[in-house]
Amino acid sequence: MVFFEIIKSLRPQQWTKNLFIFAAIIFSQEAFTIPLLFKASIAFFVFCALSGSLYIFNDIIDLKKDRLHPLKSKRPLAAERITRAQAVTGFIIFSTLGILLALTLNLNFIWIVLLFFILQIAYSFWLKHIVILDVFVISIGFVIRVAAGAMAIKVDISPWLLICTLLLALFLALSKRRHELFLLKGDAGEHRTVLADYSSSLLDQMISVVTASTVIAYCLYTISEETVAKFGTHELIYTVPFVLYGIFRYLYLIHHKFEGGTPETLILKDKPLLATILFWIISAFFIIYLRG
Repeated sequence: MVFFEIIKSLRPQQWTKNLFIFAAIIFSQEAFTIPLLFKASIAFFVFCALSGSLYIFNDIIDLKKDRLHPLKSKRPLAAERITRAQAVTGFIIFSTLGILLALTLNLNFIWIVLLFFILQIAYSFWLKHIVILDVFVISIGFVIRVAAGAMAIKVDISPWLLICTLLLALFLALSKRRHELFLLKGDAGEHRTVLADYSSSLLDQMISVVTASTVIAYCLYTISEETVAKFGTHELIYTVPFVLYGIFRYLYLIHHKFEGGTPETLILKDKPLLATILFWIISAFFIIYLRG
């Protein structure tokens, strides 16, 4: 029973974030190169183990506040289905497993994994309490995943892809803060200190800026000389409508359905959004691998 509760504490439903690891191998047109795919898969599992252990670590740090939260109070540690000692053991085991797996790849990958780990520890202790910087740290975590995927298989990655990843991650992080503000209302600052420095109007303005920037950056990426030369086609521009609809649908969900607290769950739950993502993946894959 304790084992399964520790697994729940790793939050496997959030491991979808680690799929960003595969961006490098897909956009480098090496998705069918088995040795590289194997290395990318190892990198994926490294980040699953490490991010899972860091979720446990964050639960330990925020235990008192989580017990007062309407949703987080249901987590295994906050609900007292596991003890603090068991949670610490889980953190040590899975963080060690992640580091050991990372050692099977190259030195650059190991360094970026350590950077990710240290940054997330700093986030749990300090950075998550600093307004605006908190969402940037979350977003940089996604950029690190993309860069780590490239380092794992030793390929170059377009700066445009890193910029698009940063902007998209900022969009999701700000939307999550907006949902937390709505869910907790007047008690928001008591559950997460930094929320006292945010307001709905401020978050809406920042989301507007990031939304426009994300769309523009992606459009520029699809038509840049580097992209056209790399894939041998201009047709990646035809994937832009899927990106636009996906962002507009997400905005609809956070403003009219008051969603956005758990993007990984929302994507799977909302069929139009999920369909849009699948259509984007299929169209991009077809253009990159079959038309390029």
